[in-house]
Formats: sequence, C-alpha cells, structure tokens
Amino acid sequence: MAAVDIRDNLLGISWVDSSWIPILNSGSVLDYFSERSNPFYDRTCNNEVVKMQRLTLEHLNQMVGIEYILLHAQEPILFIIRKQQRQSPAQVIPLADYYIIAGVIYQAPDLGSVINSRVLTAVHGIQSAFDEAMSYCRYHPSKGYWWHFKDHEEQDKVKPKAKRKEEPSSIFQRQRVDALLVDLRQKFPPKFVQQKSGEKPVPVDQTKKEAEPIPETVKSEEKETTKNVQQTVSVKGPPEKRMRLQ
Repeated sequence: MAAVDIRDNLLGISWVDSSWIPILNSGSVLDYFSERSNPFYDRTCNNEVVKMQRLTLEHLNQMVGIEYILLHAQEPILFIIRKQQRQSPAQVIPLADYYIIAGVIYQAPDLGSVINSRVLTAVHGIQSAFDEAMSYCRYHPSKGYWWHFKDHEEQDKVKPKAKRKEEPSSIFQRQRVDALLVDLRQKFPPKFVQQKSGEKPVPVDQTKKEAEPIPETVKSEEKETTKNVQQTVSVKGPPEKRMRLQ
C-alpha cells in the first residue's frame, strides 16, 4: 500500500512555534504563518513572491494565483487567515480558512467535512444502539421472542427477599407427629442407645447382653424357689377331701 501523505488531510493536525507567541500580533501573524515548518503554508503562493522581492502586501491585488490574507483578528488570542485563489483584482475564490488560537494553528473544516463527521457519528450511535438491543433479544421455538435485560437481574439480586413469618404448630400437628414417631420407633427400633449424655452410643444388642443374668445365678434362684414351694406345701398338709353330692 502507498504511504498516505500528511497533506491529504490536514484537519486532524495542528502546528505551533512557541518562540513567536509573545510577539504575535496583526502585523506579524502572516510572517508567523509563512514559516517553512508550517504544513498549512504553500510556498508557491504569491505571498512568498512578495516576501522574496521585499514588496508590500498591497501588490497581491495585482497578481493572479494563490494568496493568504488576514481575515479577522482578535488580539492576542484569535486570528483567522484565509487561503484564496485570485483571478482578478476584484474576483477571488476562497479555498480554506485557518484559525490561530493562542499561537496554535488549525485548519477550519469545510461544510462537507462537518456534515460527513456528523453523519458518521449519528450512524455509529444508531448501530451501537441496534447491537445492544440485539444482545438482549432471546428466541425459543416454544416461547417465541422476548427481551432479557441484565438490569432486572441486578435489581432482583439487590432487593432483599422478604422473610416469611414462621407460624406456630397446632396441637393436632404436635400430637400427630408424636404418634408417627412412636409408630416408626416400633417398626424400626434403634440400633444404638446413648445411656447418658456425653457418652458414646452403645449398640442395643450389647445392652441386652449386659441386662441378662448369669446362668449360675439363675439356677440358684430356681432352686431356692422350689425349696420355698416344698416348705409351704409341707406346712399346709394334704388337701382336704370333700364330700361328693349325689
């Protein structure tokens, strides 16, 4: 690709020479504008010819070609210089305007550049709005189209959820729950029992074994009970015979 010359578009650049700013006035502003480092100045203009011949600026009216004139001055801040094509002493065609603000030179945009910039800005804004609107659009074959905005999700997250008041249980509910718990305990007896708080749970089988008496003690108790029964029988004597009724 060929390199783009800076002179093709001068609307985006500016030029300044700080050494001229303290002495800048209506008499010296054209000399300041005709500096060789100024990209806005055309060295083939009539002003350069008059400067080389050491003539006054009044001789520009008698020449034909490109020239620069001071159009407006508001010292020491604002100066406006016009570039124009002179065809006769009474006929000129304006080509461009340049304004100098606090010593900085800018090229004033023409009407076409202003309209083009405004249209591009408006189109960019409209395109950005359409792109953002399309990002919120959703579609599903069963639901169709709908809008899904992120602001609603953020608002829902920010809003605190109202806590529901816990209603106290009724007597019927409490009694019914107790009956269900007893029924479940009978159907599914616990496998572990905690005898005291803080102790480890113990299996139910182990507690039953501890509760069962030793076989020797059981036999001794049975013997004692049989002796007691025999003694009671011997004391009472044989049972009395009753008369049968005919």
